[in-house]
Amino acid sequence: MGAGVQQGGGADRRARRGRRRGKHRRVMAEINITPFVDVMLVLLIIFMVAAPLMVVGVPVELSKTAAKSLDAPEEEPLAITITEDGQIFLQTTEIAQGELITKLRAVAAERTDNKVFLRADGQVEWDAIAKVMGALNAAGFTSIGFVTEGGGPSLTGTDN
Repeated sequence: MGAGVQQGGGADRRARRGRRRGKHRRVMAEINITPFVDVMLVLLIIFMVAAPLMVVGVPVELSKTAAKSLDAPEEEPLAITITEDGQIFLQTTEIAQGELITKLRAVAAERTDNKVFLRADGQVEWDAIAKVMGALNAAGFTSIGFVTEGGGPSLTGTDN
């Protein structure tokens, strides 16, 4: 009877197969930028959608004038907004008229800049605007800038 034992066949065969496979595989030397581009496009879309939402303020219909824009301030500008129905907002927080001077004095004590931007709806009466300006002055804000929309009529009678 012919019974035999095969020696070292299994391990040797696996080593030869591994060498053969290794010769056919090549190292990938190119960078796959497709995932990178996908991530960048998603981030671009997120920022394009989110950027208009970052504008702080209360929606009002501003008056249109021919005035030029001011230079950007060093710290975040303080904005007072008067809506069409007479509500007063400090940044985005509604404030009662009786509390306005007290709140403004507290804010003025913390700020280095005494510049404030006054935004008023075009339908607000001048009396309400003058009262808020008086409160701003009493609180220590001496530099008041009116926020308007460009492209309105100028004093020369021509539209810009």
